[in-house]
Amino acid sequence: MRILIVEDEAKVATFLTKAIAEAGYFSATAQDAEQALTLLLSDPFDIILLDNMLPGKSGRELCTQLREQDNKTPIIMLTANDGVDDRVIGLDSGADDYLTKPFSIEELLARVRALMRRRSNDLATFSVGDLHLDPGTRKAFRGGQEWTLSSREYALLEYLMRNAHRPVTRAMITQYVWGIASEVDSNIIDVYIRYLRNKLDKPNEPSVIKSLRGVGYQLG
Repeated sequence: MRILIVEDEAKVATFLTKAIAEAGYFSATAQDAEQALTLLLSDPFDIILLDNMLPGKSGRELCTQLREQDNKTPIIMLTANDGVDDRVIGLDSGADDYLTKPFSIEELLARVRALMRRRSNDLATFSVGDLHLDPGTRKAFRGGQEWTLSSREYALLEYLMRNAHRPVTRAMITQYVWGIASEVDSNIIDVYIRYLRNKLDKPNEPSVIKSLRGVGYQLG
């Protein structure tokens, strides 16, 4: 799971980043609305944790803008205001959930998981040729066979399928699968590519995942 944290308070952002990493998820941080929009244009995220009190454009304004742009990424609004009117305005701006500071990290993560379960039920299967990936079950299907994927395998295959027929670099894979701040040995990427090939490739046929020398990989 990839989570975008939009929070201008450094201590809060650091706290959330650490807690999310300990929960086994990946995160990126934006300090304001413009940084958030830039990150959302470059990579998809599964959840947005959005502070309302941002410098410049507020969290509510950013939320409204994203919904007007048909961005359906689930949003949990974080705010110090606990009034009913504030919660109503936040939800009406397009947020999926609302959490008042200070909050329990256990409750936040529970709400994140609940949103992801809800979203998984709405996601369509990814398909490239005869290869299919079901986000709800995290299973891959090809040639009448099915495989349950580990979290890394799923993230890697999803990213390749989202970018089907386009080359993706090792740096792009590292950022998406292991997180923006990760320092991952490129051999680890090769290991997970091999895992996927062992599961998905058909005997005596070219691999579904092409190696592009000096660049990275391409699916399809």
